[in-house]
Amino acid sequence: MNARATVVVPNWNTRRFLGPCLRSLREQSFRGFETVVVDSGSEDGSAEFVRREFPEVRVIELGENLGFSAAANAGIRASRGEYVVLLNSDTEQDSDWLAALVRAAEARPEAGLFASKLVDFRDRHVLDGAGDALRRSGLPYRLGHRETDRGQFDRPAFVFGACAAAALYRRSMLEEIGLFDEAFFAYCEDGDLSFRAQLAGYRCLYVPDAVVYHVGSASTGGKRSATATRLGTRNGINLLVKNLPAPLLWRFLPYFLAGQLVRFLICAASPSTLRAHLQGLAEAVRMLPEMREKRREVQAGRRVPVGYVRLLLRESSRAAGASLLRRLRDELIRRGKR
Repeated sequence: MNARATVVVPNWNTRRFLGPCLRSLREQSFRGFETVVVDSGSEDGSAEFVRREFPEVRVIELGENLGFSAAANAGIRASRGEYVVLLNSDTEQDSDWLAALVRAAEARPEAGLFASKLVDFRDRHVLDGAGDALRRSGLPYRLGHRETDRGQFDRPAFVFGACAAAALYRRSMLEEIGLFDEAFFAYCEDGDLSFRAQLAGYRCLYVPDAVVYHVGSASTGGKRSATATRLGTRNGINLLVKNLPAPLLWRFLPYFLAGQLVRFLICAASPSTLRAHLQGLAEAVRMLPEMREKRREVQAGRRVPVGYVRLLLRESSRAAGASLLRRLRDELIRRGKR
């Protein structure tokens, strides 16, 4: 089969999700794709399970857990399609999900990456994400996260980035800007790639018809786990060090400091979370020379003016703020109904 798209599914000890995920891939209306599962040294029999139950799927075994970025890159390097699609194992997909992404890619050549509409796996009236935003504070935000789905994200829109839980990337774009940064290991690696794509002149399109039901953080113990906190803190800083153009550094510094203060206060509510946050800050400091070296290459390849980046981040931050307010309102409504 000549595959137009390759679906790459990174996996680490999530066998319990692989069955529903791969079965829903079998039911896709778009058939011109191959599936590659990249296993990062799972101890739950994931690789054997896929080979036995889904013989049409290629399995790549890394032998150890090198992180989401390395697993995604291994799948991308082994892929054959003109489109590369990243998909988390803890998902089920609408039968027209992949068809909608490919249609969007064919219709919008100015976009290099495409975001799916993520819906909460357990409560399918609640959104999990409608494209990614980056606030002026440097803190990432998943648009629509925990909002009740009232149709507010039912139109295609250009956004800052795509969550790699379910995103399509043009191979030609990846060949130009590079793959995921394996130093990130996990968390914010998709934000880093999205930022590099924007700097190189590629836009990101959110595709509302590409619907995926997502559990979220299945491999790391939850979004508030020590691992998620440490990596999120560290990589949020790494993302800015690599990608924010120099003329914007002083302009965005007050927002960054305010964001870091808010993040610190939130983490301070739990001793274990605060410890993980401080570890992340220390790791970001140690990684500063490496990120500054990578920054030189990223900024040398920038093809959009600084004014475009400033406007992009301003609009992205506004969208995140509006989404956060809707989320808080919906959370209050849900609590009132209990």
